[in-house]
Amino acid sequence: MRQIVLDTETTGLELADGHRIIEIGCIELVHRRPTGRHWHRYLKPGREVDPGALEVHGISNEFLAAQPAFADVAAEFLAFVEGAELVIHNAEFDVGFLDAELAASGMTETIADRCRVLDTLALARRMHPGQRNSLDALCKRYNVDNTGRDLHGALKDARILADVYLAMSGGQAALGLDAASAATGPRVAARSAARARARIPVVRANEAELAAHGEALETIDRASGGRTLFRAGGARGA
Repeated sequence: MRQIVLDTETTGLELADGHRIIEIGCIELVHRRPTGRHWHRYLKPGREVDPGALEVHGISNEFLAAQPAFADVAAEFLAFVEGAELVIHNAEFDVGFLDAELAASGMTETIADRCRVLDTLALARRMHPGQRNSLDALCKRYNVDNTGRDLHGALKDARILADVYLAMSGGQAALGLDAASAATGPRVAARSAARARARIPVVRANEAELAAHGEALETIDRASGGRTLFRAGGARGA
């Protein structure tokens, strides 16, 4: 299964106010393992970044003026996500903006035409009802390192979300862990490895125990009129 963990940054929060995407970050997972492939672009939005949004991500209008427009990289983006399941935190927000960018680029397709979408916010709310389920709150809950997130960034947040999603959905807890520790965490993995190395003693029944077992099975068989499952399946007490 191929999944793309995706995040965006925008000029502001409200799509209805004409806000646009200014950054897209994608991390590829195949069978729940990071492949090392990613897709990342800054984008020229064609409008000013709101001051409130600038405080969140720190991406300036001057920097964005030199970046490509979404229409210039749309085909490249769609080729990267084609056929994958997109893993997005608060997917309605990001997918809404992506669909608007596709439409503004003259495309009739939507994200749903190309990809399935898994919303980790909806997943977290089902798993942790009544609790805070922001990305930062989930990082704390699942012990995922989010240091350096004073300013948001699409690729940075996609990497963090990949760690959170894998931990939250029962898989590896961090992209940097090896296969053994990824599944359960380093301490549990160490205990599992120790158990695997340990010799498990096998205690076999002696003749008297086997005879007693056989007699008990015969008694049960007679009492059921020969309809016991162990007889029907061909099992024998000895």
